[in-house]
Amino acid sequence: MSKDISIKDNLTKGFFRENPVFVLLLGLCPTLGVTTSAINGLGMGLATMFVLILSNVVISLVRNLIPKKVRIPSFIVIIASFVTIVDLLMAAYLPGLHEALGLFIPLIVVNCIVLGRAEAFASKNPIGHSAIDGLGMGIGFTFALVLLGGIREILGNYSIFGFKFMEADGILMFILAPGAFLVLGFIIGFFEWRKLKKA
Repeated sequence: MSKDISIKDNLTKGFFRENPVFVLLLGLCPTLGVTTSAINGLGMGLATMFVLILSNVVISLVRNLIPKKVRIPSFIVIIASFVTIVDLLMAAYLPGLHEALGLFIPLIVVNCIVLGRAEAFASKNPIGHSAIDGLGMGIGFTFALVLLGGIREILGNYSIFGFKFMEADGILMFILAPGAFLVLGFIIGFFEWRKLKKA
């Protein structure tokens, strides 16, 4: 396999084939918790992507310096450092979004997508590939959150990204927790159907 193909494959795998939410079923807590609107999904996705890319790069950089016995705690410290940075930046420059996302921003530290990519990929691959892996998985996660949040916002508020397109009350259930599970179930079903159709 040529280098170009592997880079392209590494970048695009997180979008459909290994989408963290719809295929691997990772990071479902923030996915269900913050996606009451497309903008919340976008904000959470971009924050997680920032942490994914930078933590992957640093972990790849120091992977040969960290003893195997303490690799997971070391990864968590690196991830927590970038989560703190993104948390403070959002609090300073996007206070409304920071307040809407609330506790889910600090919880990026324990998001299984971030730690999973650190352990499964960044700790075993060079810096460039690790950065691309973080970018690809981050794009896939952001896509999942925006799609889920967008559908819930359209059905629940008759709006998208805060812009109301119908002056009427939406279907309240889609803004509440049952709506998150319902929409997520249908999207996962679509991904499974697509996989079976390809097979």
